[in-house]
Amino acid sequence: MEILKEVLAELFSMFVTDARLTLSTLALVLVVAALTVGLGLQPLIGGLVLLVGCIGIVVEATIRETQKRAQR
Repeated sequence: MEILKEVLAELFSMFVTDARLTLSTLALVLVVAALTVGLGLQPLIGGLVLLVGCIGIVVEATIRETQKRAQR
């Protein structure tokens, strides 16, 4: 039971530590869902938009973190 608590605490801290990354990902998912459900976008295209968006978010977060560490 203790291991489960530690794993959950670690997962929670991963998402809370970089709020910008979390909010960007949630916003992307909401936009893609709205496009797919609301406008009838093909699911394959929605998946492609989600893939490209997630890659973009990760690249941006990596660049931001690298710049932050370089300033130290």
